[in-house]
Amino acid sequence: MHWDPFTTLQRALWIGGGQWAGKSTVAGIIAQRYGLTHYHYDYHDARGHLDRQTAQQLRRGETPVEPDAESMWIQSTVEQAVDEALTIFVERFEYVQDDLRALVSPRPIIADGWGLRPELVAPLTSSPRRMVVMVPTEDFRQCQLRQLQRASALRQDVSDPELAQQNRIARDRLIAEDAVRNAKRLNIRVIEVDGSRDAQAMAGLVAEHFNEFLS
Repeated sequence: MHWDPFTTLQRALWIGGGQWAGKSTVAGIIAQRYGLTHYHYDYHDARGHLDRQTAQQLRRGETPVEPDAESMWIQSTVEQAVDEALTIFVERFEYVQDDLRALVSPRPIIADGWGLRPELVAPLTSSPRRMVVMVPTEDFRQCQLRQLQRASALRQDVSDPELAQQNRIARDRLIAEDAVRNAKRLNIRVIEVDGSRDAQAMAGLVAEHFNEFLS
């Protein structure tokens, strides 16, 4: 049984899915509309979680190794990159649970992030309706790659930037597909984001799904 002394994990609302689906934007809008506490996975993952991972490696007698872009995007296959990401998600989800257990709030908590995988979240929730999985359609993803600099540029120095970007896009696509498969298996709703709705409308759609928990 998962330790959840304040039932924070059972009562949280979760938004997982693929990269560049607007998860954080939607969660932020819902949090402001309904007065929720917003937990932003990417922010914690890029800061405190990396420090915790380093501390754990040191306690195990391991030498922490900084992520190497050349190894990740050029020397590894896309399948290896997917496997590595899914493995890391499992480890870091333990950190997410610790973070959320520490949030004792009279308001519902809404958490978003691509590392919030359906198969990891489902055992913690009181209902599969407490989660949605948002994934961009391929056309919308291509539109983002053309229009958003942060989506179209790899920020690390590598020997072949074009190949690295292709591998990153392929990895993200496969990880999103994996999230969809697991969500459907667990009876968790999947929302495809095609760009036809703006952020406010997408937030309304997700809030409607969560309606019974927001009243």
